[in-house]
Amino acid sequence: MNVEELVRDSLRELAAEQKPAGPGYADRVLAVRRRRRTRRLASVAAATAAVVGIAVAVPLLDTGKEDVPPASVLNDRGTSAHPDQSPPSDLIAGGDVALAAYYTTQIVPRSKDRGVSERTYWLLDQETGRYEKDARWSVVAVAPGMRTAAVLERTLPARRIGLLDLTTGEVERWIAVDRGVGGLAFSYDGSRLVATTYDENPDVRLRQKDDDAVRWVPRYQRPSRSGFHVVDIASGRTSWAGVRDDRAFLSREDFAFSRSGDLVYTSVPGPGDGLQQFYDVDGNKVAAPPNERHLRTDVEARLSPDGSLAAGGLAKEVPDKSYSSIRDPYTGKEITRVRGAELLAWVDDRRLIVEERAAGEGPYRPRLALVTIGRDGVEWLSGPSRQKDDDLSHEWEPVLARR
Repeated sequence: MNVEELVRDSLRELAAEQKPAGPGYADRVLAVRRRRRTRRLASVAAATAAVVGIAVAVPLLDTGKEDVPPASVLNDRGTSAHPDQSPPSDLIAGGDVALAAYYTTQIVPRSKDRGVSERTYWLLDQETGRYEKDARWSVVAVAPGMRTAAVLERTLPARRIGLLDLTTGEVERWIAVDRGVGGLAFSYDGSRLVATTYDENPDVRLRQKDDDAVRWVPRYQRPSRSGFHVVDIASGRTSWAGVRDDRAFLSREDFAFSRSGDLVYTSVPGPGDGLQQFYDVDGNKVAAPPNERHLRTDVEARLSPDGSLAAGGLAKEVPDKSYSSIRDPYTGKEITRVRGAELLAWVDDRRLIVEERAAGEGPYRPRLALVTIGRDGVEWLSGPSRQKDDDLSHEWEPVLARR
C-alpha cells in the first residue's frame, strides 16, 4: 500500500464527525499526556530498542550445548489475544511482535522521605506460552528474536550485565563493567547493547504530601547519569563514553540506539514533548539522522520496519477513541492517523500494537490492541490496566519484542 492509498483509506474511515466530548474530558486528556510523558522518560529505554529489532537471535557465549530450536510460540506468527486478562497470564502477540514480558512497580521505602521504585518482571515461558514471575532482576531488556535478555540484578547501579537465556531461564554469561549501570537497550540488529551509567540509583523516589495524600515522585532536576557503555554481545567487549548533561529533567534518562546503530539518543527537556538529542559512541553531540529527525522519544514505535513511516504522538481524542499521527520520517508531515493513544510497536508496515484507552468516563485505563492504518477498528489484545495512586504508572507495563 502506497502513501496515496493510506491517505485515501484513512480519510474514508475518519471522515464521519464524532460526538462532542463530555464534561471534564479535557482534564482526562491532559492526565493521559502527563502520564505518557512521565512513563516514557522514566521507563527503561530497552523497551524501545526491543520493539524495533529484527527477528534474529543474539549470539551467546558457546556453552557446549546443542542449539535448541525456537519454541513454538516464537514460530507462530498469528494473533494471540486475551482481552479478558489483566495482567496477562497467556501469550499476547500480533504478527512478528509479542509481549515478551511485563513488569509491575512498587515503592520500597528506604527512609521516612525517600524510597525506590522497584520493578518485578513476569517473563514469557516459551514452552508453555504463559508469563512467569522472575523476581531476580531490576531491569530486563529483551533482544530481537526473544532468545536472550540483558538483565541487571536488584541493586542499582549494577556492576555487571547478565545475558539471560530465555529458553532455559539461566544466565549464560556475565559482562563486568567498571561504572554502574541502570538502563539497558539493544541495537536494531541485536548485536550490541547500550547500557546507561548512573552515579546513583535512577529510580529513587521522594515522599510528597499534598492535600493529605502521599505520593512518591521522581527526583526532578537531580540527574545522576554519567554516560553509557556500548557492549558488543558476541565478544563481551565494552567501551564507555561520559555524558554529563545538566538539562536532564528526571533522575532516569536512559540512552537507546538509532535505527542504524551507530548513534545513541536520549530525551531532553524543551518547548515540547519527546525532544531528543543524539550522540556518537564517543559521547559527542551530533545531529539527528535525517530519517529520525522528526521522531519523539515518548513514542516507542518510532520507524516502521521498512523505514517509510514514522509513528507520531497523540493527534485527536473523542469519546472512547484516540488517534495518533503517522508521519513522513524525513519531513515530519502528517500522512494519516491511526487508532491508539500510544503507538508501541510496528507489527509490519501497516499494523501496530498500541495502547488504547478503555471506554468510559473514568480514569485512563490502557489496553493493548492491534490496529491497522486505514481502519478505525481495534482488536483488543489485553484487558485494561488500572492506574495506580501515584498517577505515574499503571498496574502493569508491557515489554514488547520481535519474535
